[in-house]
Amino acid sequence: MTAFRLGEYRKAATSAAVLLAIGYSMSTAGSSAQSLTDRFKSLFGGGSKQEDIPLVDPQGPEPELNCPPVSIRAGASTYLVAMPGKPAIGNDVRFEATITRMARECVRNGSDITARIGIQGRVIAGPAGAPDTIEVPLRVAVVQGGVSEKTIATKAYRTTVAMTEDGSVPFTLIADDILYPAPAAAVSDSYIFYIGFDPQALTPEPKAKAARKKR
Repeated sequence: MTAFRLGEYRKAATSAAVLLAIGYSMSTAGSSAQSLTDRFKSLFGGGSKQEDIPLVDPQGPEPELNCPPVSIRAGASTYLVAMPGKPAIGNDVRFEATITRMARECVRNGSDITARIGIQGRVIAGPAGAPDTIEVPLRVAVVQGGVSEKTIATKAYRTTVAMTEDGSVPFTLIADDILYPAPAAAVSDSYIFYIGFDPQALTPEPKAKAARKKR
């Protein structure tokens, strides 16, 4: 193939790729009512067995290439609740919550990174019987790994699950407000997103004391 024909072939291929991208953008714009949360839910329901799936928002800013992996914090993969005053074992268990799938997206804006973490799990009623509604406490943390781990950002979340008669209900949480400074290239590979259940997230935050009025 001559250099001239090779150049024409490359131009044609580039034009086709551009037209394909434009067509995709137009079809995406036609469904602009679909939120990022909807896309996460669509991802979770897509039947893929992959547990750690990057999700790119086609209408958002250029995604951060080095998006840390998601991992469940050791000891925080299940959430067991028993009858009051009873240990969470055997017939005293009211319900158990587990994490089944995760997804993440990273977008860089200037010197900061905004991360969106999707968590899917399931609540199963125990022998003691689950309540009608359950508050599931979760925590997401951005951690720099190494000999001494360093927590960069952390935030607690809660989601409400309405139990059904069959005693097995899925839940989905979208943590879309994780913000942290973009790491230096030398340490970016050591970053990781840790997720897990955190019962302390159910504890109400202390109310701020009202300022006393001067007489």
